[in-house]
Amino acid sequence: MKKTLLLSLLSVVFLQWSCTDQCTETRKYKRFTAVTVSLAEMRQSVRTETARDLISPGKIYTKGNYLLINELKEGLHVVDNSNPSAPKMISFIKIPGNGDMAIRGNILYADSYADLVAFDISNPLDVREVGREKEVFLNGQFDGAWWSLNKSTGAINDQRVDIVTESVKVNCEDGNNGFWGGRVVFDMAFQNSASSGSSANPAAQGQAGSMARFALYDKYLYTVGQNDMQLFDISVPQKPAFSSKINLGWGIETIFPYRDKLFIGSTTGMFIYDNKNPEKPEQLSVFQHAMSCDPVAVTDNRAYVTLRSGTQCNRGLNQLDVVDITDLRAPRLLKSYPMQNPHGLGVDYPNVYVCEGIHGLKTLNVANDFDVKQLQHLTGMDAYDVIPLSNKTLLMIGKDGLYQFDISNPSNLRQLSKIPVKRVAI
Repeated sequence: MKKTLLLSLLSVVFLQWSCTDQCTETRKYKRFTAVTVSLAEMRQSVRTETARDLISPGKIYTKGNYLLINELKEGLHVVDNSNPSAPKMISFIKIPGNGDMAIRGNILYADSYADLVAFDISNPLDVREVGREKEVFLNGQFDGAWWSLNKSTGAINDQRVDIVTESVKVNCEDGNNGFWGGRVVFDMAFQNSASSGSSANPAAQGQAGSMARFALYDKYLYTVGQNDMQLFDISVPQKPAFSSKINLGWGIETIFPYRDKLFIGSTTGMFIYDNKNPEKPEQLSVFQHAMSCDPVAVTDNRAYVTLRSGTQCNRGLNQLDVVDITDLRAPRLLKSYPMQNPHGLGVDYPNVYVCEGIHGLKTLNVANDFDVKQLQHLTGMDAYDVIPLSNKTLLMIGKDGLYQFDISNPSNLRQLSKIPVKRVAI
C-alpha cells in the first residue's frame, strides 16, 4: 500500500515537472514557397511608380547626383542624392526579377529575371524601356533561393522567401535546448553588384560596389552568372545585343573592372582577365583560395579580397587577403588578416572599408601590406557593401538601410544620413 502510494506521488510530481518546467524560445527561419511568373507578365509589369519604402535592399549604384538602390526581385529605388545629408526617394522603377544594374550615359541596363532590359533614364520620374534582349539569363539566385527559366512553358520558376518568427516551448532543464541551442537562428544572404574601373569614357558611367555582377567597358556590358561571363554589345546603347559567352567554371560571384582588366570573384579564387581586346577577354591567371564567398576590390598593383563563411560559402574562412598583382600572370598572396564575416569592401587608398555583416563596418589602413591597422569599427548595423566616392562620402547598404558617411577622417567616420528599411511583419 505504501509502495503504491509512493509510486503515485512520484508519477504526479514527474507529470507536473514535465508540463510546467517550460521556457519560450524565439526561432527565426526562412520559409520557401514556390512561385511561377510568366514571361508575358514579367515583361508587362515594367513601369515607373511613385517612391516607396525600402523593404529588402540589395545592391547600390551611383551616378552623378543620383543613387539607385535595388529592391530584391522588385526593381530600383531612384534617390536624389545631391545632398548626402538629406537624400530624397523620388521614384521607383518596377522591374520584376531585378538584382543588378549598370549605367552608361542616360541608359540604364538591368536584369529582369531572364531578360536584359535597357532604360532611358533622362527623366528619373518617367523612366522608359527602350530595348530588351530576351531570355539570355537561364537561372539565378536571390536571398538563397534559386530561380530558373522554363522555356517550354514560357515561365520563370522561382521561390518566395519569407522570414518566419515563431515562439515555441522548450524544456528549461535541457542545457542545449535541442537542435537550436537556445539561440536565434537567422541567416539572410544578399546576392550580387560591382563597378569602378574605367572605360572608353569612364565619366559617362556610374559606380557600384564590390558585390556587382554587371560591369561596363568600352562598347560592352559584361555580366557574370554562376558559371560564365556573357558579353553584350552596347555600341547602340538602346539596343543591347548578346555577343558571346565565356565559361568560367563554377561558383562565380562578382566582377570588378579596373583599367583594362577584369577581376572576377568566385567561391574558389579570383580570376584575372586582360581586357585590351574588349570583344575577347583573355584569362591571365587564377589566384586560388579556400572555399569561401569572395568579392574583390583593386587599386594599382594590389587586390583586396574578402573571404567569408556562411550558408552559401560552405565552411569557408573569414579573412582579408592582400594580394600583389604587379605580375598579373602570377598574383601573390602577401598576407591574410582575420575578419569576423566580411562581405563587400571598397578602397580609398590608403584605406579599405570592409563590411562585416552583422558585425558592422570596419576602416582599415593598408599602407603597410604586412601591418594593416584597424582605424575604426562601427557596430549596430548590418553592413553588406560600400562605395567610397571621390568627394569623401561613403555609401553603405545593409539589411537595415542605406547609410552615408563623411570619411574625411577615416579614424572617425561621421554619419550624414540614413534611409531606413521598413520592417514588414510576417
